[in-house]
Amino acid sequence: MIERTLLMIKPDGVRRGITGEVISRVEQKGLKIVNIKKIRFDEALARKFYAVHRDRPFFNDLVAFVISGDVVPMIVEGDSAVAVVRRLIGPTNASEAPPGTIRGDFANSVQENAVHASDSAGNADYEISLIFG
Repeated sequence: MIERTLLMIKPDGVRRGITGEVISRVEQKGLKIVNIKKIRFDEALARKFYAVHRDRPFFNDLVAFVISGDVVPMIVEGDSAVAVVRRLIGPTNASEAPPGTIRGDFANSVQENAVHASDSAGNADYEISLIFG
């Protein structure tokens, strides 16, 4: 089933210059990038984007981190795109992400883990609408 999902290079990934590598891996996997831009979240957008985590103790740190620099969100399309992108990026915790995944190769910690990807089709729709309208 053809789906759309959101993949976003976080501020640590943008600072480290991995945008081209992430795009390359997405395209080599046979997925299509249908929209991409470079932006900087303001606090209001960050709080909406991560609202699912608002009651967790790390929420304010997460918001502060994502507004600390530019991000590169992209809409990725393809067969089972949500699941394929999640496998491509690897687990959230950098220490658990295997080599060959984006996080396994580029992440430093749970927070500075290079990329964000939607974890469901519903969340993808929500996140895409927040960023791309």
